[in-house]
Amino acid sequence: MQHPVTIIGQGFYVPEKVLTNADLEKMVDTTDQWIVERTGIRERHMAAPGQATSDLALRAAQKALASAGVTAQDLTHIVVATLTPDAYCPSTASKLQNLLGCRPVMAMDVNAACSGFLYGLQTGRALATLTPGATVLMVAAEVLTTRTNWTDRSTCVLFGDGAGAVVLSSDPAAKGAVVEDVDLHADGQFWDLLTVRGGGSGTPYKLGETVAEDFFIQMGGRETFKQATRAMEAVSRDMLAKHGMTVADVDVFISHQANLRIISYVGKKLGFTEEQVYVNVDRYGNTSAASVGIALAEARQNGTIKDGHRVMLTTFGGGLTWGTALLQF
Repeated sequence: MQHPVTIIGQGFYVPEKVLTNADLEKMVDTTDQWIVERTGIRERHMAAPGQATSDLALRAAQKALASAGVTAQDLTHIVVATLTPDAYCPSTASKLQNLLGCRPVMAMDVNAACSGFLYGLQTGRALATLTPGATVLMVAAEVLTTRTNWTDRSTCVLFGDGAGAVVLSSDPAAKGAVVEDVDLHADGQFWDLLTVRGGGSGTPYKLGETVAEDFFIQMGGRETFKQATRAMEAVSRDMLAKHGMTVADVDVFISHQANLRIISYVGKKLGFTEEQVYVNVDRYGNTSAASVGIALAEARQNGTIKDGHRVMLTTFGGGLTWGTALLQF
C-alpha cells in the first residue's frame, strides 16, 4: 500500500534589496503606470552581488526545516528546482547539502523553468514514496536578475529573485499538508517561446566572445500569454474533474505569479472568486520556479491557508512546461 506523502514544513526567503518600479524608471524607458497596468508588479527583490541561488536556497531551507521540526541531519534527499544554478557543475543541490552541513545524501537539480516547484515537488514525492522513512528537502530557488537584460523593457520589469522550500515526509503518521495529487506536462514544440540559450551547448560561446542577448531571458510575450492561460486552465479543470471536485472544494488557488493579468484571467475562467485566488506578484514579481513555493509558504504563514484547507497549485513555464497539484492541509 502506498502511503501518502506529507509536506511537514515550509519556508521562503527573498533578498533584502528591493527594486521598485520607480528604480526601473531610471534604468529603462518605462513608467510605474505602464508596469502596473500590464503586469500588476510594483516591486521585486534582487540578490546582492555575490549572492548565488544556493545562498537563497539555504535561507529558505533553514526556515522549512525549522517549520518541520527536523534538522539537516534528518534529511535523506535534497532536490533543488532552478533554471539559474550556481554553475553547470556541480549541482546547486550538492552545494546546498554542503552549506546545510548535513551528512552525504542524494542531491540533484531539476530544471522545468517556472514550473520547477511542482516538478520538484513530484520528484521529491516519488523519492519519498520509494524510500520508507524518507525526509526530503525540496527547494525552488532563482537568481533571475543575473539573466535579465536590463535594456529590454518588455522583460526586465517582470523578474525577481527568491526561494521557496518544503520538507516532505513518507511517514504515515506525519502531520501537515498531504500531497493528494500532482499532474505535470511538457510540450517541446513551443520551446523557443521562453528561453535562456546563450552559453548552453546549443548556443556555445568561445573564449573572449562578447555575451550576446541570448544569454538573457527572451520571451514571446503575446504567444506565451495565450499558451499559459490555456494550459493552466485545462490542467486545473482536468485535476478537479479527476477527483470529482469543483472550485467550491478548493479554499485557496495559487497559480504561478507571472503577472496579474494571467493570474486573474485563469482564476476567472475557472470560476474562482477573488478571495480564493492568492496574489503576491505585486511585491515579488515573477520569481520563476520559486514563485509558487514563496506564495504557498507566505499564505500559510500569514493565515490565508488554514488547517483543513484544500489548496490548488498551478504553474506554467519555459519548455513549455505546466502542471497542477492538490494539497490537503
